[in-house]
Amino acid sequence: MLILLFCFLSVLLLVTLLPFSFSQHYLIRSCDFIRLQVFYLALAGLLLAGYFASIELSPLVVSSLLMASVILLIQGKWIYPYTWLAKKEVVHSPAGSDHSVRIMSANVLMSNTRYQDLIDLVNENQPDLLITLESDIKWQQHLSILEKDYPHTIFCPKDNRYGMHLYSKFKIIKQQVCDLVEEDIPSIHILFETAQGHIMQGHFIHPAPPSPTEEDTSRPRDTELILLAKAVKNNTRPTIVAGDLNDVAWSRSTRLFMEISDFLDPRKGRGFFNTFHAGYFFMRWPLDHLFHSQGFTVKRIKRLSKYGSDHFALLTELVHKPANGNQQLDDDMDIQQAVDELQMDNTSHTSVPTFDDDINKAQLK
Repeated sequence: MLILLFCFLSVLLLVTLLPFSFSQHYLIRSCDFIRLQVFYLALAGLLLAGYFASIELSPLVVSSLLMASVILLIQGKWIYPYTWLAKKEVVHSPAGSDHSVRIMSANVLMSNTRYQDLIDLVNENQPDLLITLESDIKWQQHLSILEKDYPHTIFCPKDNRYGMHLYSKFKIIKQQVCDLVEEDIPSIHILFETAQGHIMQGHFIHPAPPSPTEEDTSRPRDTELILLAKAVKNNTRPTIVAGDLNDVAWSRSTRLFMEISDFLDPRKGRGFFNTFHAGYFFMRWPLDHLFHSQGFTVKRIKRLSKYGSDHFALLTELVHKPANGNQQLDDDMDIQQAVDELQMDNTSHTSVPTFDDDINKAQLK
């Protein structure tokens, strides 16, 4: 039994150390996804090793105790910012604040046919912006009932699991659908005006995941995140980025996105909000995201109930307060080295819409 424990902890240690490599192979990058699970398994291993230590303190027991401790320290460092123990990166909205924007992101699972369940969630939570991912023409037809409440829409149905639809109560001043990195993998970019008259920018993305059935490496996904981060950096407008990034919140590529863009993650200090996989409670991680520029406070973040997809929908309610004191947490990442290692070559021609030419026009509307 002790030998089995030692071997098991050795595997967990390997899984823990592999993501320190800049390798973008899906087998390496998949180790980022299971940090929570590895942490819990290592904790169980530490307790079991402690039991053996109470019987006899052999070299094998000591090695098991040390490995379990190292795993817990490393994995804990990565996931700690998303626990309730950590400092909140974005302050909570003052009591009585009216919301500025309420966004619901839902990866519907293209084969899912529980259309009414999602419609019920939308009616219950009343988002101002609804972004659906993996939505095809059938989903578009069934969600058409929402158009009476959401007069501003952008449709990009696809049957390759990368379709996107945007439903907005707010006026969309400018819009553009782009294939930033890979053909037939679109992203939606908008300039919109809130009910309070704020002009804001929204970017909604769904890059391909590193997996044996999609991409052998995470390079296309990482490149899309880097391109978007560079485009929104130093943006003068309130800006929101949301969608299924096919990446976890604590990965090197997501952290790099936040470092380059200077955007904030409202989940930090509030919880994991694991949105995938909805069907397996023991294999869940935060796959759907919302990041925003400085100037917002958080009124609410909520993972919504199941509606037949392999993802939970994520609802985030923000209040625009330009004078708030949000500060991004320090990070010791070498940004240029990470960009050089992760970004694809020959992407300098790719342009993320930022609608800079429309700012004066939008302010006059």
